[in-house]
Amino acid sequence: MPFQRSLRLPPLPGTQRAPRGLFVGRWGALLERSDNPCRGFDDALLAEKAGELLFRATQAGWRLYLVGNEPDVAKGRVSDAAWEAFQQALHAHLTGQGIGVARDYACLDHPQQGKGKHKRESVFRFPNTGALYHAVQEDGIELATSWMVSDDVLELAAASRAGLHTVALAEGPRLSQGPIEVEAERRSPSFADAIATILSSDALRRG
Repeated sequence: MPFQRSLRLPPLPGTQRAPRGLFVGRWGALLERSDNPCRGFDDALLAEKAGELLFRATQAGWRLYLVGNEPDVAKGRVSDAAWEAFQQALHAHLTGQGIGVARDYACLDHPQQGKGKHKRESVFRFPNTGALYHAVQEDGIELATSWMVSDDVLELAAASRAGLHTVALAEGPRLSQGPIEVEAERRSPSFADAIATILSSDALRRG
C-alpha cells in the first residue's frame, strides 16, 4: 500500500487563539539605562541573556513589542538622526539574533517640554494606552494574555490600565513617579528572570 502523507488542515476561521504580546520597556529592561542615550548602539547595553530568552519567546509565539517614551529626543538633547541610527542598529542586531520585533512604540513627543515638531501630546506617550490598543487593532493582540516587563511606572501603569499582566523589575527608582504608583503583578530581580518566569508559567499552563 503506497505511503500517504496526512494533511494538516488549517484551523477553522475564528478558532485560532489570539496572539499574545510581550511588551518590553526599551530602557531599564531590554537595555541598561544610560546618561548618554543613543550615543551609538552597543550590544553590551543589552540585558543579560536577552537575546537567548527573547528568541525563545518569539519562537513560542509571543509577539515582541518594544515600548517607551524618549524624552531626550523630545527635548532636543538627542537628534532625530541619532535616534534613527540607534534604532536601526538595535533592530539589526535583534534580527541577526533571529528575534523579530512586531512593532517598536517609541514616543518622541512631550506636550510641554518638547522641541519643534515634538512639542505635542500623543496617545502613544506612556502612561497613555495608545500603543497597547494599537497592537490590538493592527495585530489582533489579546491584552488579557499579554505581559509588560518594565522598571518604569509609566509603562507599568499603562499596562495595568489596559488589563495586561505586569512584571516590575527589582525595586527600581522609576516604580513611582509623582502621583502615579503601581503595584505590579510580579516583581523580578532581572530581565532574564522575568522572561524566564513568563516562559515557564506559559509552559505549565499549556501543559
